[in-house]
Amino acid sequence: MNVSKSLSTVIGLSVVIPVYNSAGIFPELYRRLCDSLNPAIPSFELIAVLDGCVDDSYAVIHEVHVRDKRVKLIELSRNFGHQTAITAGLEYASGAMVAIMDDDLEDPPEVLPLMIKKIREGFDVAYGVRKRRKRSVLHRLGYSLFYRMLSRLADVRIPKDAGDFCIMSRRVVDALNLMPEKNRFLRGLRAWSGYRQIGVEYERGGRFAGESGYGLRKYIALASTGIASFSYRPLAFISFAGGLIAALSFVLGFVFIVLKLSGKIHDVPGWTSLAVLLLFLSGIQMLTTGIIGAYIARIYEEVKQRPKYLINRIVGFNPGENG
Repeated sequence: MNVSKSLSTVIGLSVVIPVYNSAGIFPELYRRLCDSLNPAIPSFELIAVLDGCVDDSYAVIHEVHVRDKRVKLIELSRNFGHQTAITAGLEYASGAMVAIMDDDLEDPPEVLPLMIKKIREGFDVAYGVRKRRKRSVLHRLGYSLFYRMLSRLADVRIPKDAGDFCIMSRRVVDALNLMPEKNRFLRGLRAWSGYRQIGVEYERGGRFAGESGYGLRKYIALASTGIASFSYRPLAFISFAGGLIAALSFVLGFVFIVLKLSGKIHDVPGWTSLAVLLLFLSGIQMLTTGIIGAYIARIYEEVKQRPKYLINRIVGFNPGENG
């Protein structure tokens, strides 16, 4: 659902913040955003998109909204996921520039003025590049492996170590809002849009409070969405592997026939090698079926034509709104 962009000449920056159980973080996030943005830009709005929160996030953010009407709320009807929550915020954002940042303060608001400067210099996208993370070695290794694998597989250039933290010009946001797919990988869509983009390095901090709602399963799902949305190479690899195995099997079969006819192979059971070969081929078949299934599942999600999200209530977008 798009809102009118007529306010884009009034609001300089919209900050879209997907929120999941951040009652203990949002007051500090709001304070640091205001401290960073008040000197940098004349007018801005903060759009908090509550994505199925089960804590007091709504009450806490609504209390901030009562004091500061620049803070606006979109509460989704359930948890639709991080990327969908960002999508909802982008569709309601009316600023000439639009920022995306998470609610956990791992991405510092103090970087936003530098990104604003880059947009004013003529860039359409200023995205954050994480030069260091305050996470475990296992997390850092996983992130590094994913981004490097994605850069090899993707059909468009997606910057390494660049997440959703960014500021975009109005025309990039409008382009993203026109893209109809439901399985969204926004940093990939942002790169696909083209235009003039630049990275801004920063050091990523630790979560300010509480525990992240983004577990291993969600990270794997996001990674698979990114790869399936921007690369057909896994399917090409399957075709290549299938052709190679078929060719080797043909050659091996021909060799066995020749040896059998020449009398060099007698009644040798060979059950071990046969079992290993069958297990290997079965494993390859299951792997390839799983990869093909991942693409088919995404096609199925798209053709159902359900809305990307449903809204429970919104606050602050119309005069006199109380939520």
